[in-house]
Amino acid sequence: MLHKVKGIVLKTTNYSESSVIVQVLTDKFGMQSYLINGVKKPKAKIKMNMLQSLHLLDMVVYHKTNTNIQRVSEIRQTPVFKSIPYDMVKTSIVIFLNEVLYKSIRQQSADDSLFDYIFNAIAWFDETEELNPNFHLSFLLKLTRFLGFSPNEKRRTDQNYFDLQEGEFVSRVPIHSNYLQLEEALGFISLFKTPLEKISEIKMSNIQRRFLLDKILVFYTLHTASFGEVQSHKILETLLS
Repeated sequence: MLHKVKGIVLKTTNYSESSVIVQVLTDKFGMQSYLINGVKKPKAKIKMNMLQSLHLLDMVVYHKTNTNIQRVSEIRQTPVFKSIPYDMVKTSIVIFLNEVLYKSIRQQSADDSLFDYIFNAIAWFDETEELNPNFHLSFLLKLTRFLGFSPNEKRRTDQNYFDLQEGEFVSRVPIHSNYLQLEEALGFISLFKTPLEKISEIKMSNIQRRFLLDKILVFYTLHTASFGEVQSHKILETLLS
């Protein structure tokens, strides 16, 4: 049976000389793998450039329950990116976010809120003309709302540390090293709370951003099973320095 779905590309793997398997987060079926034949041929209807990291798609797909690999009838980029493929820094940010998303999202069931957040945030990022160096930090912290481990922003005046393992402010220095001092924690929470369209108002140095990025990845590692090491953020740090 054919279904119309929206999708977000997370991974493309070579399958044969001219075919690929694409892992896509869909609005109706969650994470799915699709076999796309002939995509590398010169006159292919579906082009490889449509299947790059976090590209946003309208798809017509065949869907069978209890099948690991599904089939595609039609794919269109909607919206077509205006800036991400042509801006080296934006491209690097998207590749980094794609890696984190792929490591974090496991479910094959649909999650409308998760899908809509990612889809709308990436579309907004592509539309914005001025690059905001806080985007990737804020995106990842807001994403935790949908992954089930968002930080507790409530704080008493005597709580001057943020425990990354517990995800909350505490009054004493934790016995482990996974915590933030108050100034760092306030920046962390501000990136979590502030709407994307206002994150340019959060003033940080590149050194502070690099520090918080490392701590955000620690936060993900602590709360995501088999998260592993993220490879792409070092390149991103270099470009944003």
